[in-house]
Amino acid sequence: MTLGMTFGVGLQGLAGNLVTIEVDIADGLPAYTLLGLPDASLSESRDRVRSALTNSNEIWPNRKVTVSLSPAWLPKSGPSFDLAIAVALLIANQTLPNCEGTVFLGELSLDGKVRSVRGVLPALLAAAKAGITRAVVPTANLAEAKLMVDLDIIPMQSLAEVLRWLRTGERAEAEPLDIQCESDDSFLDFSDVAGQPRARLAAEIAATGGHHLLLIGPPGAGKTMIAQRLPTILPKLSIAQALEVTAVHSIAGTLGNRAPQSLLAPFVAPHHTTTRVAMVGGGSHVIRPGASSLAHNGVLFIDEAPECAAGILDSLRQPLESGEITIARSIGNLTFPAQFLLVLAANPCPCGKFSGRGRNCTCTSQQVRRYLGKLSGPLLDRIDLRVIVDPVSRIEMAQNELGESSAVIRARVIAAREIAAKRFASESWKLNSQIPSRALRTTYQPERAAMNFLHDELDRETITARGLHKVIRTAWTLADLHRHEIATLADVKQAYTLRDGVEL
Repeated sequence: MTLGMTFGVGLQGLAGNLVTIEVDIADGLPAYTLLGLPDASLSESRDRVRSALTNSNEIWPNRKVTVSLSPAWLPKSGPSFDLAIAVALLIANQTLPNCEGTVFLGELSLDGKVRSVRGVLPALLAAAKAGITRAVVPTANLAEAKLMVDLDIIPMQSLAEVLRWLRTGERAEAEPLDIQCESDDSFLDFSDVAGQPRARLAAEIAATGGHHLLLIGPPGAGKTMIAQRLPTILPKLSIAQALEVTAVHSIAGTLGNRAPQSLLAPFVAPHHTTTRVAMVGGGSHVIRPGASSLAHNGVLFIDEAPECAAGILDSLRQPLESGEITIARSIGNLTFPAQFLLVLAANPCPCGKFSGRGRNCTCTSQQVRRYLGKLSGPLLDRIDLRVIVDPVSRIEMAQNELGESSAVIRARVIAAREIAAKRFASESWKLNSQIPSRALRTTYQPERAAMNFLHDELDRETITARGLHKVIRTAWTLADLHRHEIATLADVKQAYTLRDGVEL
């Protein structure tokens, strides 16, 4: 028999498909043909596989070799098929036994080492769904692969180790991994923030209900400090949420900045010079997630927001509404999750010194309006909380007592979220910011006086219909923090003030 077969996984975004690798060795002129819509990096596998086999003391068949990756209609990319092709080739050459029910993932170096690849976790999720029970992965990807407790994970460092295991069953035992959550940013704490009671309250409300936040203030007032500490007051991720986050970061190749087993909410802060593709994801041949997807279940912080190029911030309008982003390219449409908490920070004017009294500011009123006007109205309409961050006073800096710690604030956030979870026990959503518009007009209406107040503001055109719904959602979060059974007039007025806190 000159036919060998193994399994790999082809990824399209977070969705994976089991790929059957078939190798046929026939008589004829020596040649290597790869079928199944491979990209350039996959087409180059021929030289990598041949060198890896030769340097592992295996024989390269000097015959006509045909490699088929099926289903043939599925575009395939990346070097993760190298190991599966090498094993299938040796099976076809009758130097290895058949290995059914096993998926092989890994890139081969020329000396036979098995290198790490991207997307191991989503690939294993797809393999398990297809009925695979065992997976051979690079040792460098063991941390994320071990999150798949339903699969027998076999880490390998070289092709020679893989072949020895397939022939004799012998392999080195991997050291057990600690899957407990470690606090990677324990040095960040809200007690470091001096003063700013209004901004601290807004951050607590944002963390409790998942509301988006805009901070406007002069340089050095603490906007970045507050944003960086938001993940420390968010509840730990559930196992399902952690798997989603790890899968996205695995595809993007950014797991070096984040432990695969971490339960901390991610914090992503792209520079204001970033491109639209880097923000929302994309690419010409391989579509990868952007910053909005990397911040899934966490915080997306954009400092100096008005300095972003035209269209960058507005590209976030779709994920802000739907919680996901769909990228359409000629090779197909991919959807990535993008349920994040957006935090924008901006100076009040180009020089950054503008305040209510205009002290030390050298900007004209037209410059101030033009600067803040870079934040478009449709985007601002999707921001729940807009807060002025005043300069820290001498008295606040001289105080020896620290403010509330992140642990204290997080306890209140978790308690308020538990109240919301009980209220939404029979619903498909969990956070106040996710309440649908229809439910806000029926089941989850505030008290009558509060609705009358909002309708009056709507008649005055001080808020839009979307803004009205945003205020109600924030009011429910305030009601949970204040232990109110229903959003009261006071909750709605406070929510309205927090939303209308900046005149643009």
